[in-house]
Amino acid sequence: MPVVQSASDTDFVFSVCLPLLQTAQNSDGGWGFHSGSPSRVEATCWALLSLIHLEPSNEQHETGFRFLRGTQLPDGSWPSSAEQSVGCWATSLACWVLESDPASREAVAAGLNWICKDLPRGPSLFQRVISSINRRNKVVAQDESLQGWGWTPDTASWVEPTAFALIALDQAPKELLPNGAGKRCQSAKALLYNRMCREGGWNCGNPMVYGVPGDPLVEPTVWALLALRNESQRPEVAKSLAWLEKSIPTTLGAGSLALAKICFETFAKEWPPNAPDLKDLYAKNEFLASIPVLAWTCLALGAKTIWPGTKAVVCTDAKN
Repeated sequence: MPVVQSASDTDFVFSVCLPLLQTAQNSDGGWGFHSGSPSRVEATCWALLSLIHLEPSNEQHETGFRFLRGTQLPDGSWPSSAEQSVGCWATSLACWVLESDPASREAVAAGLNWICKDLPRGPSLFQRVISSINRRNKVVAQDESLQGWGWTPDTASWVEPTAFALIALDQAPKELLPNGAGKRCQSAKALLYNRMCREGGWNCGNPMVYGVPGDPLVEPTVWALLALRNESQRPEVAKSLAWLEKSIPTTLGAGSLALAKICFETFAKEWPPNAPDLKDLYAKNEFLASIPVLAWTCLALGAKTIWPGTKAVVCTDAKN
């Protein structure tokens, strides 16, 4: 049974959260991480993602799209802020959001091309040998030959930026995908499964270090599951959803709780009756006025689902 939104949840979104997001937009069209703070690509993407799922298309959306197009770098990537000249993981978020804007197809195509060319830093021959020995001796569990994405170019693969890139590539119109997108996605999904923690779920990086199993965390687990949402038949996905369900009642971070609710809606799972209430968490600290948390709450409580349907094949392209 999927998550059912209550009338009080809907009222909370449309009377509290959504107005706060709407009024927090800066004059340049972007959003900062808090109302009145300088515009940033990530915060703008989260705000826009919630607005375009809860409102008809309007001028506020268009000014947000223009801000994102204006901050794109010549190589097709997006920096974390307009003052920076090097692209980062936020490119995946920008592509995800702009895929809904017909005027941004060229920008999205350039961004997707940059994503597929953004290879993580590979281990040296010595590091590969040591890693192989460590895996055999169960000192570490990760396979360093698998390629995902890092937070910044030429750095190691991490769970969350890998998940964001997979989502962006999966969402993209097939004709905008560059050569090699399918193979990049296959390796990245294999990396996510390889980085899963022993009890299910994911943390930010490695599932085991020096023989000690890592503890999963809610937010990386949610993003990995959403990136793998079309593979719900996999036992790793079921195991991770079970870990997440067990963890929800003790999750006190509003952002983590909102993301978990989005994940449960996506997988059509029943929301635990003993889960904390996002409205109660807001009453305690007003989400610390965080734009991303407000946006995630809007998506969790106000939007029926981010993905009304799932594709039979994730992230494929005709040319591989």
